[in-house]
Amino acid sequence: MASVHESLYFNPMLTNGVVHANVFGVRDWVTPHKMALLVLLSELGRAGAQLGLLERRRLNRLLLPLLQGPDMALSRLRKAIEECCPHLAGSVHIRLKLMAEGELKDMEQFFDDLSDSFSGTEPEVHKTSVVGLFLRHMILAYNKLSFSQVYKLYTALQQYFQKDEKKDGADENEMELTNPEELDGKMEKEELDGPLREEEIACSGPLSQKQAEYFLSQQASLLKNDETKALTPASLQKELNNLLKFNPDFAEAHYLSYLNSLRVQDVFSSTHSLLHYFDRLILTGAESKSNGDEGYGRSLRYAALNLAALHCRFGHYQQAELALQEAIRIAQESNDHVCLQHCLSWLYILEQKIFDSCVLLEHSVNKSLHFGLPYLASLGIQSLVQQRAFAGKAANKLMDALKDSDLLHWKHSLSELIDISIAQKTAIWRLYGRSTMALQQAQTLLSMNSLEAVNVGVQQNNTESFAVVLCHLAELHAEQGYFAAASEILKHLKERFPPNSQHAQLWMLFDQKIQFERAMNDGRYHVADSLVAGITALNSIEGVYRKAIVLKAQNQMSEAHKLLQKLLIHCQKIKNTEMVISVLLSIAELYWRSSCHTIALPVLLQALALAREYSLQYLASETVLNLAFSQLILGIPEQALNILHMAIEPVLAHGAVLDKGCAMFLVAKCQVASAASYSPQKKIEALESAILNLNEAKTYFAKVDCKEQLRDVLYFQARLFHTLGKTQERNKCAMLFRQLHQELPAHGVPLINAFK
Repeated sequence: MASVHESLYFNPMLTNGVVHANVFGVRDWVTPHKMALLVLLSELGRAGAQLGLLERRRLNRLLLPLLQGPDMALSRLRKAIEECCPHLAGSVHIRLKLMAEGELKDMEQFFDDLSDSFSGTEPEVHKTSVVGLFLRHMILAYNKLSFSQVYKLYTALQQYFQKDEKKDGADENEMELTNPEELDGKMEKEELDGPLREEEIACSGPLSQKQAEYFLSQQASLLKNDETKALTPASLQKELNNLLKFNPDFAEAHYLSYLNSLRVQDVFSSTHSLLHYFDRLILTGAESKSNGDEGYGRSLRYAALNLAALHCRFGHYQQAELALQEAIRIAQESNDHVCLQHCLSWLYILEQKIFDSCVLLEHSVNKSLHFGLPYLASLGIQSLVQQRAFAGKAANKLMDALKDSDLLHWKHSLSELIDISIAQKTAIWRLYGRSTMALQQAQTLLSMNSLEAVNVGVQQNNTESFAVVLCHLAELHAEQGYFAAASEILKHLKERFPPNSQHAQLWMLFDQKIQFERAMNDGRYHVADSLVAGITALNSIEGVYRKAIVLKAQNQMSEAHKLLQKLLIHCQKIKNTEMVISVLLSIAELYWRSSCHTIALPVLLQALALAREYSLQYLASETVLNLAFSQLILGIPEQALNILHMAIEPVLAHGAVLDKGCAMFLVAKCQVASAASYSPQKKIEALESAILNLNEAKTYFAKVDCKEQLRDVLYFQARLFHTLGKTQERNKCAMLFRQLHQELPAHGVPLINAFK
């Protein structure tokens, strides 16, 4: 189930993906790249009505990222302009060539002519427009240059143009030796669409204030919405270090460094960057300017709160509690109710690690609503629903509570929390064993579009909620035997959440679990055993449980029993009811295999009581099937058939294909055992009905490639056909049984002593 408090980190940089950077010591200056943009704007004004509507629209869309982004090579700029308007690209190139190969006075005249764009009753450019502000900044920056600086700028322009000419010459030579198809492939890779690439930023030199702000806002937005499009952690850190080298007091760069360190789970670097961020925020006086005398104290209390959140994220609960106490103390002194509500939410998370308490959470929700904090109130409701789902509350009451939180989401356009709410519903239906409802909720989330505005080409929903839903979807497909579809979903997850991303552990765990189940179904226990280590690294409880399952399958009963008993005590201690029931069912199966059938009954009854108490319907149905199997072993098949009718419907409606096959196989066993006391005619009808059920079970087992169960079904069918005198059908089943028996090792355990 998704962690609904992941978004509680105080993030002063991100407001709808925009970075508020108001401190940067490097001024805006004229560069050869910006002169090329000025030439483009000049030629655009000259072209006027000659440009078509479509070409002008493309150029307008191109201008904003060019004006805001870092400097780029002239060849790349020309290629971008050519895609919009080839004629204009040629004019820009000729104008730059005349200026670079001419004299210094040509550049002087060019800047003098730029001022004419604002003259007249209907000027070409308005002074307050984006283009107008850019032109005015460049004219002012040029006018402030000394003669030596003007000469250096002119020399830089010549080098900028000559470098492009040399590259064109090299490209022409390469074209003669290169296949045209290969060349087209290279050009496609150099499209301007999408975020900045690493090599572009690396060669662009120091960034101006506006370029730095744009770079930070873009990378922060990508880290939030689509981490795969952002720079790699190493490259981003390198660029941030370059920014901080020119201005160590650039607070927002320290905060982005903190977010980048969190991507790779680097405790030291993330703590270091977070502390530097708040130190620089206080030193620059940015907080004091915007918040008056409270700015200094505000930075301190939010610094302590973020530090508590950071320690909690890495599992350092004692340090987190100390930092949280400091934040609460400062917030109380300043009477900051918003900060106190954030502290209360994190206090609940820390208390939850020690004991379950709804008091803090309910108080947090009420206070958040009182102070007009819908985001925190909704997170509190979602956490309360999650806690009560684990406590076994009825599903209808939980869905009503989530409906109330959804009203808050839509009212305040909280897109991220809408996603979390749907992912929460998916996980709750999975917990209660309603796979159909879980599938419906998963499809709902996947078909939704985000309410947040993001750049073109950026995935809108690369959040934890989508990772959780896609993982559930992959598992649901695998349970129904659609392994190819599950593999496609996991492949998509790997592309969307690379191994170094923060949510990659989710799909890694599900991938390992699906591979484990396939190996167990196929009887490849050595492969399943090799996967246990990977599962344990991601989830220790799941890993230990699956190790016990492998030991049980290998007939190492005593080792499996010891492991399950230890796991049972641990799960009871941490109140993981779902795993407790699964462990109890595995222990009962060990007792069957050891011919201790009467000892298995109290264990199963304990599991059934827990499943019903916590409203885990599917686990309750599975437990009833195990009880029916126990009654069959104890010689009361009629009673077993009666209780099977209670449990088999939920299994067939919502269960995995393997469970459906096991249920139908058990029904057939009970029918055959009950037929012993029937009249001859009625006995024949019962055996024919059992054969039909075995055919259905065989279909289910074949779907998940469960060869061991198929072998058992074929053996059972051959015996029934022999009893009914159907020699041809018996021989066919016997032949198929022999083929499977030669492929698989023998159990050494009687057929009747295994439910699954």
